[in-house]
Amino acid sequence: MPRYLVTGVAGFIGYHTADYLVRRGDEVIGIDNLNEYYDVGLKQARLARLANRTGFAFRKIDLGDREAIEQLFGIEKPDIVVHLAAQAGVRHSLKDPHAYAHSNLTGFLHVLEGCRHQQIRHLVYASTSSVYGANTLLPFSERHRTDHPLSLYAATKKANELMAHSYSHLYGIPTTGLRFFTVYGPWGRPDMALFRFTQAILDGAPIQVFNHGQMQRDFTYIDDIIQGMIRAVDQVPRPNLTWDGTDPDSSTSRSPWRVFNIGSDRPTNLMRYIEILEECLGFQAKRELVPMQAGDVPATWADAQALDNAVGYRPETPIEVGVQRFVDWYLSYYKVPSGLSIR
Repeated sequence: MPRYLVTGVAGFIGYHTADYLVRRGDEVIGIDNLNEYYDVGLKQARLARLANRTGFAFRKIDLGDREAIEQLFGIEKPDIVVHLAAQAGVRHSLKDPHAYAHSNLTGFLHVLEGCRHQQIRHLVYASTSSVYGANTLLPFSERHRTDHPLSLYAATKKANELMAHSYSHLYGIPTTGLRFFTVYGPWGRPDMALFRFTQAILDGAPIQVFNHGQMQRDFTYIDDIIQGMIRAVDQVPRPNLTWDGTDPDSSTSRSPWRVFNIGSDRPTNLMRYIEILEECLGFQAKRELVPMQAGDVPATWADAQALDNAVGYRPETPIEVGVQRFVDWYLSYYKVPSGLSIR
């Protein structure tokens, strides 16, 4: 039975990943630094639920602490690493760039070194749809160029893919990068649109709609993400022996390295997303149409065929169902009385 290390375990995707693994009977060591980027109470609530699961152990560690990460790998000796910890957020990277270098670059290097010395079986790590940057050819394919990031956050995630490739090449470490597309659902992040919109609507406050509503996102429900990610974790990549350096495929390699899109492949207009949320809440939003924010893109759309071909990934949750499940969780978690605002 493999032993899993899940980084960022108090985060949205990290929590759901660890919960899935321990419920199927696996042993999970989870780490997180519990930083204050968003509500620490929400992170602690996720951890409290995991603490009741057999086979789960938590360590509070910062990825940027080289000695702590070295000790963690030496003591816990994980077989498989699911690396989801990072400083997230396109917009926040404009305000605090150093946090992204600390967590996403230095922290990832420490994880790679731990994997190298422990000779782990498989490293699966979070990348992002943001790596497509200035590319406007839709849907986004792993074969597209990703050389023009529009934010430091995206640049650090692209760097992670390159760093992983170098370790796969030099040390034979099997690595899989997953480019997440706008993940949403219960226990989600407060800095994401669905969470912010829900709170504002219940408060009777206006919501900011960027690019005057001319936005399109490949919103992907958390259960579909976990289904695809666990299947990718369980399938260790092998070298692509047909890879041709004169016509390089940017999604595979002669090293045991892969990158995949993981999205719904069903883009939704932002205005429609808001309408669905209004229907679920029973309230109408006060909309404030504002220009596009720096570092953002007008549209994302995942071509997820490669992941489907590799592991049978087929997202099934309609946007209407996923948003309703989030709303049900939100109202329950924050104990919002029926028909009343949160404040």
